[in-house]
Amino acid sequence: MFSPFFLNRKWFFWSWVGGAFILFSTWYQVQLDVEITEWFRTFYDTLQKALSTPNSVTFDEFLVFLIEFAKIAGLWIVIMIITNFFVSHWVFRWRTAMTNRYQSLWDKVNHIEGAAQRVQEDTLKFARIMETLGVGLLDSIMTLVAFVPLLWTLSKQINELPWIGAVSHGLVWVAILAALGGTLILAIVGIKLPGIEFNIQKEEAAYRKELVLGEDDENRAKFNILEDLYYQVQKIHFKSYFHYLYFNACKWSYFQGMVIVPYIALAPTIVAGVVTLGFVQQIVRVFGRVESSLQYLVRSWSTIVELISVFKRLQAFERAITPEIETSKIQ
Repeated sequence: MFSPFFLNRKWFFWSWVGGAFILFSTWYQVQLDVEITEWFRTFYDTLQKALSTPNSVTFDEFLVFLIEFAKIAGLWIVIMIITNFFVSHWVFRWRTAMTNRYQSLWDKVNHIEGAAQRVQEDTLKFARIMETLGVGLLDSIMTLVAFVPLLWTLSKQINELPWIGAVSHGLVWVAILAALGGTLILAIVGIKLPGIEFNIQKEEAAYRKELVLGEDDENRAKFNILEDLYYQVQKIHFKSYFHYLYFNACKWSYFQGMVIVPYIALAPTIVAGVVTLGFVQQIVRVFGRVESSLQYLVRSWSTIVELISVFKRLQAFERAITPEIETSKIQ
């Protein structure tokens, strides 16, 4: 899965140079996000001043803030569009490298059960999932590198947490503990999902195979056989619906609850009136970015479950290929 793309000279430019470009463009996007966060503080401080003291801010001064935001946000949008476009091509090249290897061995492995599905469908799924998860993971890491130091600095002004008391850089620890705690809880709640997803693909494959065989053999794909196979498909799908029911209940309850966490943590500082509206907006935004990055596994869990299932199938296919290649060499 990895060696045909990353260890093949043919794909050196796309795999390594292209990967470096994705790394740089993602880093630059995060830096623009930092600038937007700093803009929020200045803008909301100006807004507070304008609302508390009439005519203290002119229309032209207010308009300058909006134009400044438009410039930063516009550049961020352009970089994001270019990055996403390039990532789509980069991942497709990865899929092509995998497919080329499988196609070169096709005459030796085409009798392996599910070979066609592995080469066509699973390489496509693998590429699409890696596109989503890979960019998300890279963005989360870059965001943590940029925003954790910023949150650490801003947290110096937060001297007290409710029910706990004085805690140095308290918001940083709140973000870390809340994200890791939620990740651990949801990982435990969703521990059965990867196995269920794998079994879904297994039952679907068995049903599809019987239908395909029935196209060329009138003795296959009889009604009673198809009915039994479809019952197994239905059974595993209904099982997954039940497990996703309580998993989603926990996940969305956690996400909605986390919305008010920074405000709870800031409550003693806010009611004491020692910070401005701009500071509150900035630190809540920074807290949210750090927390969201730390919640990467939680937010991506359903996609990760699907990736694990695809990875298992491709890994099993790779293991089946190896003996076939060795046998052909002996012959």
